[in-house]
Amino acid sequence: MKVGSASHLRLEPTLGALLQYGTLVASCVIALGLALALGVGAPGLRVATAGIVLFILLPVVRVAAMLILFLRAREYKFGAIAALVMAIILLSFFLGTP
Repeated sequence: MKVGSASHLRLEPTLGALLQYGTLVASCVIALGLALALGVGAPGLRVATAGIVLFILLPVVRVAAMLILFLRAREYKFGAIAALVMAIILLSFFLGTP
């Protein structure tokens, strides 16, 4: 990417907001799950586990957002790199051992 280009100026704040709000949502889900676990037990722990899954998915969502933003900005070289990273993530998910 060219330094100072319009796409570069939008990329950092967009990814920053995505990670900031994603972390906030995942943290709130975990806190809610732990609070529910005190009252109802196992269902609350499932909610907390969902919050942990959200934390794990944040980097995947970041790569997907980068892919979309790079393709929109017509930065095809960086878009190809992001697509390769996404393909590796998806391949490892589907071929991973249970």
